[in-house]
Amino acid sequence: MRRETTNKLRYILEDVLPPVIRDSRAFLTVAKLAWGDHISNLAKFRARAPFLTDEEYESLYRHHPRVHAHTDNSNACVERIIADAVGDNICDVGCGTGYLLNVIRLKRPDIKHFTGVDFVIEDAKGIEGIEYIAAKVENLPFPDQHFDTVICTHVIEHILDYRAAIAELRRITKQKLIIVVPREREYRYSFNPHFNFFPYMHSFLRAVHPVPERHLCADIGRDIYYSEIATLCDGAAKAIAAA
Repeated sequence: MRRETTNKLRYILEDVLPPVIRDSRAFLTVAKLAWGDHISNLAKFRARAPFLTDEEYESLYRHHPRVHAHTDNSNACVERIIADAVGDNICDVGCGTGYLLNVIRLKRPDIKHFTGVDFVIEDAKGIEGIEYIAAKVENLPFPDQHFDTVICTHVIEHILDYRAAIAELRRITKQKLIIVVPREREYRYSFNPHFNFFPYMHSFLRAVHPVPERHLCADIGRDIYYSEIATLCDGAAKAIAAA
């Protein structure tokens, strides 16, 4: 299924159906027709979020059905990322199958080095020219300002300590950080193992506080597209402009 299709379905489920229906046992019964007991497991997973072990967390993700065949990003988000990436050394944190990195590699021959990071990398395709590293976003094994562009799409909503994750993403970014999250509301019964929900763009801006002066936050479909210029890079640009 394509992201554009699921975004249309999410509009009906999140914005049309009232909460009294979305949180009801009746909705759970209907949802089970599509996903069986996994829909109940997801609700329990979110309810126990502060107490989950690493093994429980990894187990659910290993058994969670893949909704989108190649990427969780819409075509519009992919094209925006391709256009916005800078430098010749980029990293995709939460790379999944490596699809996004490969598309960038094919469309941006000026970029020379590609690194994909995920806590489970078995799904990553062995594409020549892309290095895959197993790691958690809250503890990335790279030096400060290591990558010109750091990309993190559809990951922050899954991370309990999302502020630590964002701090790590900023730490390893030399020039530009790009983050994409779904714009969605929280309900008891959901088809995704998300911990964090951002129904509005300003909801996400609170999550990335403090927001640097040079940033962009846009609604693309039902996804929030955010990018910022690294603080050191921004400071250098201002110094040059003032000279």
